[in-house]
Amino acid sequence: MTTSAPEPDCLFCLIVAGEVPATIVARTENVVAFEDINPSAPMHVLVVPTTHHGDVSQLAAAAPDVLAELVGVAEQVAGERADGQFRLIFNSGPHAGQTVFHVHAHVLGGTQLGALVG
Repeated sequence: MTTSAPEPDCLFCLIVAGEVPATIVARTENVVAFEDINPSAPMHVLVVPTTHHGDVSQLAAAAPDVLAELVGVAEQVAGERADGQFRLIFNSGPHAGQTVFHVHAHVLGGTQLGALVG
């Protein structure tokens, strides 16, 4: 679903609104970054837009400037927490591993990450 209105049952909309606690590490008008509660690396931060979009393709179509800002915040967080070296992952759809259907980027770093593809 592509929308800009908050979804009342969306976990990430609730985090953005401050209704669900999270460890916020960066915030702009359009993007919020917070620590993942089940980290896969020493640095594992999620970066989400403050508006609700189901996946990265929907965000790119609706608000490419917000997607660019999201990537910039990911880079900023990695610069502060992982010497600027990071992996950025978007899961799009349940078969790709997406479990919260509010677009979010996983920013991983802080260790040597194995190659996914050459």
